[in-house]
Amino acid sequence: MPLTKNELEKMIKEAFPDAIIVLEDSQGDNNHYSARICTEAFNGKTKIEQHKMVYKALKGKMGNELHALQLETMGK
Repeated sequence: MPLTKNELEKMIKEAFPDAIIVLEDSQGDNNHYSARICTEAFNGKTKIEQHKMVYKALKGKMGNELHALQLETMGK
């Protein structure tokens, strides 16, 4: 079962409470999203480290309930 936009945002917020998150369901199918995430947790981290942190926050949903996630991440 695909993840809803609200479920995805909730998972990210749990991991990064201070995050500013902009989510878009790019295909309208609850399975392909683009996300812009800005949080202090990303300060001093490389883009790869930031993306790994987001995938970890999704607790195994990436590649299962969530097919595609285009990420733009940045520190505050």
